[in-house]
Amino acid sequence: MTVAAVGVHVLDTHVLGIESIPDGSEGQLVETIRMSPAGTAGGTAVVLARLGAEVRSYGAVGTDPVGDTLLALLAREGVEVDGLVRKAEAQTSASVLPVRPNGDRPAWHCIGANGAFTLDDLPADLLDGVTHLHLGGPEFLGGEAAGQLLGRARAAGVTTSVDVLAPGDADMLAWIADALPHTDFLLPNDEQVLGFTGAATLAEGAQALLERGVGCVAVTQGAKGALVATASGVVEVPAFPIEVVDTTGCGDAFSAGFLRGLSLGLAPAEAARLGCATAAQVAQGLGTDAGSYDLAAVQELAASR
Repeated sequence: MTVAAVGVHVLDTHVLGIESIPDGSEGQLVETIRMSPAGTAGGTAVVLARLGAEVRSYGAVGTDPVGDTLLALLAREGVEVDGLVRKAEAQTSASVLPVRPNGDRPAWHCIGANGAFTLDDLPADLLDGVTHLHLGGPEFLGGEAAGQLLGRARAAGVTTSVDVLAPGDADMLAWIADALPHTDFLLPNDEQVLGFTGAATLAEGAQALLERGVGCVAVTQGAKGALVATASGVVEVPAFPIEVVDTTGCGDAFSAGFLRGLSLGLAPAEAARLGCATAAQVAQGLGTDAGSYDLAAVQELAASR
């Protein structure tokens, strides 16, 4: 599996053990502060590399020290970073995430260079040797440009997947609509599906997205696991019971596990089980790159149920 991970790349800074924000200019001691690569392209790239795929990242970062750090963290995970262009006029996208004891994490986020990324930043040989193109954050390109990229990939025989970063609403679905007929696998969360479609149930919402031209919709549902909708029907896949430390990156981890499972010949429902097992690995640590799991470890967990 050789993946072009295109789109949103972010440096996350996690602060573990936050119960409240100090008043005024007061300080507070915390358990841990650490940084990790993230984003609907960058986070998925890291986990795919952990699972044995060859991964090449494409997107935009700044020329700042934040960008230096993000590139170094991606490269340390084995992700090829030559396709990440550096924009002097924009800072690298970054988030600060105070993690509560139950794993919830509100966020402060700066869009930064992700907002300056265009198709012109992609090399002509983007698809050479690639088996899968994953587009994280099609809303930053817009549906027309995203559709052009995904259409070009499918014409070259490359499988495509899309993960939207923005919250779900009908206007956002309209904005990315041109990308959907060129998307083999759409990877939203439950709130996005319901917001995009206005459906009463998640299954109805997923089926509505299939009617927009998507080949398969694999939806994350937090602690409930995942729901997979194809032309053959809808299947729910439960999450694995674990001690949650931090839910940051769990959606990206699910996407990576799901896509890796498909590349290994698994049916969508079984690939979703591998995705849930991958998300479980990430949720037990801090950040998308938490832990030291590999494909064999994730397969073992997936087979335990």
